[in-house]
Amino acid sequence: MLELRNLSKMVGGEYHIHPSDLVLERGTLNVLLGPTLSGKTSLMRLMAGLDKPTGGSLHFDGVDVTGLPVQKRSVAMVYQQFINYPAFSVYENIASPMRVAGRDKALIDREVRKAAELLKLTPYLDRTPLSLSGGQQQRTALARAIVKNASLVLLDEPLANLDYKLREELREELPKIFAESGAIFVYATTEPSEALLLSGNTVTLSQGHITQFGPTIDVYRRPVDLVTAKTFADPPLNTIALVKQGNTFSRDGVPAFPVPAHLASVVDGPLTIGFHPHHLSLQPADHTSARINVRTLIAEIAGSESFVHVDYAGARWVMLAPGIHDIEPDSMIEVFVDTGHLMAFSTDGRAISGPAVKGGDHGSH
Repeated sequence: MLELRNLSKMVGGEYHIHPSDLVLERGTLNVLLGPTLSGKTSLMRLMAGLDKPTGGSLHFDGVDVTGLPVQKRSVAMVYQQFINYPAFSVYENIASPMRVAGRDKALIDREVRKAAELLKLTPYLDRTPLSLSGGQQQRTALARAIVKNASLVLLDEPLANLDYKLREELREELPKIFAESGAIFVYATTEPSEALLLSGNTVTLSQGHITQFGPTIDVYRRPVDLVTAKTFADPPLNTIALVKQGNTFSRDGVPAFPVPAHLASVVDGPLTIGFHPHHLSLQPADHTSARINVRTLIAEIAGSESFVHVDYAGARWVMLAPGIHDIEPDSMIEVFVDTGHLMAFSTDGRAISGPAVKGGDHGSH
């Protein structure tokens, strides 16, 4: 178990990591999710022992390891910018942590070849890293982390430089590999979709603050505040300031859409409503859909989907619509808000109530 107790890091008088508490259990996959400069790498470096915290302490299996150098910890770390030994063959790069640990030669050979096969490196074992593509070099660094059999494995956006197909394969395989080893697996990403695909637990980060921690799907469905909801949304979360008046949400005194059942108990008054782009559609989803008129701004076609940017009473939203939709800018169209998935936040950003989750929603993001 890895435990952060009031752990913080300051640089130049500014917090890179605000005082934080966090407990990660062995055999778990934990995603650090946040935009660039949210504190993901800073937190990982503290976990690894590469940086010393300004305050608080770090405990591993009940032992205070705050001042323990990284060389004395059972840690493996892989960065987006991979690091390999240029003079070594791919085989020796992968084998290096096991050789340092004095492992048996037959065991080293077996584990190296097993990792190489998993990461599709078998044909390149005799080559040097500099003769490989960037993706192959990153896979070499990942294979080295796998054979190290560390208690704590830290992966800092490790798949960002890989091609789409391999990235998808590894997203499925990596959690299984490290969970079976009983290691604590920490994976940093800027992509909400990647956090959902990896599942496990998610830690959301914003400007050096841990805003929420829990099972990934729970954090996605029930964010504790607006900051977390926005962190876990790509395309960006659609929001609008409304006033609840009985059974109606209004904007500037004009009714917007009805209050759904799961928000009926919310006290009347001003609040912020949020919902994901795939809960705005061109056709009604079901009986919870509310019809509204919006002005189109621009439509972006992305393969089999269209991102339609619209304006509703001064609020700019994105609609994620399946299929190709060539919609003229500055035209009025009818769209539908799935009110069953609305999230409500107080004026200071705290979650008032989450969506009434329906079966199958976890597959959308």
